[in-house]
Amino acid sequence: MPQTRIRTGITVNHETTGSGEPLLLIMGTSGSIPLWGELTARLAEDHQVITYDLRGLGGTERGDGPMTVASLAEDAAALLEALDVPRAHVLGWSLGSAIAQELALAYPDRVASTVMYGTWARCDGFQRSVLSALRLPYVHRDMEAALAASGIAFSPELLDRPDFEELLGPLIPAFPQNEAQMQATVEQWDADLAHDTLDRLGSITAPTLVLVGEQDLLTPPWQSRKVADAIPGARFELVTGPGSSHGMHIERPEDVVKMAREWFSRSEPR
Repeated sequence: MPQTRIRTGITVNHETTGSGEPLLLIMGTSGSIPLWGELTARLAEDHQVITYDLRGLGGTERGDGPMTVASLAEDAAALLEALDVPRAHVLGWSLGSAIAQELALAYPDRVASTVMYGTWARCDGFQRSVLSALRLPYVHRDMEAALAASGIAFSPELLDRPDFEELLGPLIPAFPQNEAQMQATVEQWDADLAHDTLDRLGSITAPTLVLVGEQDLLTPPWQSRKVADAIPGARFELVTGPGSSHGMHIERPEDVVKMAREWFSRSEPR
């Protein structure tokens, strides 16, 4: 994959697929590019899809300085600049959705529209408890426990399948592979816990779709609803039924693609 030096001082691992209006995908906590699964190829049927590894994970350098949601949004803006993409649609998942919020706030002219998938604006007590528990195996560098705990991102139906480990096996390389990447993941969890845009979301001008599954335990539907209620004109979509988990793009990619594609088409130039 190409690697590009950006103005925030790091070299970013990224990939561009397809053609059409640019679409930036922003990954969630602990993941790298392969964790998008089928989503990239499906969206690339009618968009120029840009995927990349967040700092410290995959093939992207950690660099210096604190890691916050705002600093990660600055990396996203710098990558678009380096790739000569003046304006893009943005789909952010989990931590990526928080980054999309900060990106839309700091660089409104660069964001054509956004899908905030599995999102929140400020942790409540329940979410703080879940995220803190998921953070702990990375603190202790226990990757086996971290992968076991990551099962909470999936639906009961998927977890109960006898071939669950076989299905998810190809995605394991998308998770942290060494101690430095595990430390970067701890910093990502800390950024998740500190994320707070609730009182600023009213300033977002990009057309926004907030998408969440009813089985999502990491970013529960009521948290996503708060984001949609705070952004002027935002649309809220709750996906129900089996597979409507935090990892819905892996379990039900066709639904995520359909809703995202319809949303982006509303904001593209005619």
